[in-house]
Amino acid sequence: MMEYVPAIVGYVTPLSGRPGDTLEFKVSSRADLPFEARVVRIDCCDPNPAGPGMKLAPVAMGVEGRYPGKEQPVYPGSCAWGAVPSLGDATALRVRLAVQPTLDRDATQVLWCLQDAAGRQGVWLGLRRGRLACGVLADGQAVGGEAPDGPRLPSRRYTMVTATWDVAAGRVRVRLADTRRGARAADRETTFEVPGAPLAAALDTLCVAAIWQGHPAHCCNGLFEGPELALARGDGAFEVAAHWHFGDAMTEQRVPDRLNPGHALALVNVPVRAVRSSAWTGLVMDWKAAPEQYAAIHFHDDDLSDCGWQTSVSLRIPDDAESAVYGLEVRSAEGADTIPFFVLPGRAAPRRKILYLASTLTYLAYANHARGNFEGALAERVAAWGAYPHNPDRVTLYGKSTYNRHSDGSGISLSSRLRPILTMRPGYLTFADPRGSGLRHFVADSHLTDWLRVHGHAFDVITDEDLDEQGVEALRGYDLVITGSHPEYHTRRMLDAILAYREGGGNFMYMGANGFYWKIARHAALPHVMEIRRAEGGIRAWASEPGEYYNQLDGEYGGMWRRNGRAPQVVGGVGFAVQGNFEGSYYVRTEEATHPDVAWVLEGVAEARIGDYGLSGGGAAGFELDQRAFDLGSDENLRVIAVSQGHGPSFKTVPEEILTWTMAAGLPRPYEGICAHMVCGTTAGGGGLFASGSITFLGSLFHNQYENGVSRILQNCVRRYTRCAVSS
Repeated sequence: MMEYVPAIVGYVTPLSGRPGDTLEFKVSSRADLPFEARVVRIDCCDPNPAGPGMKLAPVAMGVEGRYPGKEQPVYPGSCAWGAVPSLGDATALRVRLAVQPTLDRDATQVLWCLQDAAGRQGVWLGLRRGRLACGVLADGQAVGGEAPDGPRLPSRRYTMVTATWDVAAGRVRVRLADTRRGARAADRETTFEVPGAPLAAALDTLCVAAIWQGHPAHCCNGLFEGPELALARGDGAFEVAAHWHFGDAMTEQRVPDRLNPGHALALVNVPVRAVRSSAWTGLVMDWKAAPEQYAAIHFHDDDLSDCGWQTSVSLRIPDDAESAVYGLEVRSAEGADTIPFFVLPGRAAPRRKILYLASTLTYLAYANHARGNFEGALAERVAAWGAYPHNPDRVTLYGKSTYNRHSDGSGISLSSRLRPILTMRPGYLTFADPRGSGLRHFVADSHLTDWLRVHGHAFDVITDEDLDEQGVEALRGYDLVITGSHPEYHTRRMLDAILAYREGGGNFMYMGANGFYWKIARHAALPHVMEIRRAEGGIRAWASEPGEYYNQLDGEYGGMWRRNGRAPQVVGGVGFAVQGNFEGSYYVRTEEATHPDVAWVLEGVAEARIGDYGLSGGGAAGFELDQRAFDLGSDENLRVIAVSQGHGPSFKTVPEEILTWTMAAGLPRPYEGICAHMVCGTTAGGGGLFASGSITFLGSLFHNQYENGVSRILQNCVRRYTRCAVSS
């Protein structure tokens, strides 16, 4: 099936900036059609005709105008490539490495290629339909084939592959050896004739897991370890000329040659490292303690960390630009796209009282999440509402999310923003929600930004990346920090910053659920990439392999923050407890709501069923629900002022909350069971803390033109926290 390509699409780097900074927009316009560009402020992204509507206000930023278009290609797939020592007058060459194939395909998957730098000529060894294949590069084309009766490489286990190329005879002899301890299988051999092979002296590059042609081609899915190159000259004796140990320089995107560091292999598209090699014993779980047991790299044909597109539009953020959520709207004769970006407050500008923390690393974790639901009712709704038309189920060229799997079935643990993110677009619909709009993440969070604007609450914006890079300094000076609907993914520094802000007396409003849940890694050299290891427990789309729970980017143990000794309750007051379908219900008051410390929250709220309406599942309490738990770190002064009721049969207790079907994992708690806890209180640092306990809460703000109980609760909190704040 032919790949569907949007008429025009793009991405930006970096994702945010302050006045005076420059953002680079990379745009691909099909058929090289020229396009118009302008900036819009994004207040609301909901295309539902029954909702607040799409609110994209044009803002002059000096980039308005017409631009030449260029259709820019995408080359997914990872590999390792680099220069090798001079092959000169070598009469024979030997390449040895261990490989564990993970996907059989009819198409050629290259294990290694000795080639010239441009990938025009060379000799390659690979797999086709699981059998060994060998051939040459002729004008950049891989020519050759498998031995009809040649050996197969066993899938899902390591085999040592030793290939010896007799240069003069034009022949490659391959020996396969089982690497398993105690294996008794005899070595297997096969020989390939390689007529037309170039002279060894013409080759200066080795590529592992692909052919390098300025980009990877014929990529292989599998785990590779220990490539070694040896040369034989006049006397026929082999001498090792280069050896790359894939356990070296684990956090870097290069692997040094142990014999000559100048011959490092560059890693392309950030393949997965810190994975078990053939030497893994099961006695060590941390790659830092035994790097020789993690001396492998998992390459995939769909890895994509950087599209590498040319810059189409450069935007210098004006000195007087307001801190807000924006988008660059690009429009050709065939289509349009809006590429979101964030403007932070100026370096010397006075801070507003409210800071909105955009959950961009969570957006990145879900970037291009292919859910398999874009058909029928959802596709019909997208067309009827004029919503964003491109869905990752249909547009697969730009990679998937960490909730999907690679083509070989392994979980996707790395995600990058240097590619078009279709799920982070105004008007993007996730679900065919029969009672609402079906929004998640970036689009759902615009219900909050629109509410703030409609009610006249001036606010600044920062992103997760800014918080991770600047720490608590990014939060200082604000009376109130407020999150969106699903702040799920965090680094250690991000949580440290939020806790330091709260401990200093800052007011914090956690407006969603299932937040502060997964522990992720970033690396300064790869600011566009985040990593997640789905270790041990929790709600998981896939599970990391045993022994692979430590991140490659920072070396820390991954998985849930709860498994790392910092449960979500420590940060947001409540933590994930219940999940169900994308359905919403309502809250009812508790006796704790009358306590003088918190009674103000529900002032003016006349509803007996609070939030029994909304654009997210039809109710303010739904989909994923959080609860207070003192034994997991909820603040002692935190009171449950409302609990949800009326949830359907799809709602279940999440795995980390139970030990067996009859035994809970924690201590008994008031208001336990299938419900959300809305909480409020004063923290030990003197600041206020409010948490909605539900992902769908923000979707109820607009009901009755913002005149409703949920909107009143938010108004009460914002007014109090921006008037009575303790300086941090």
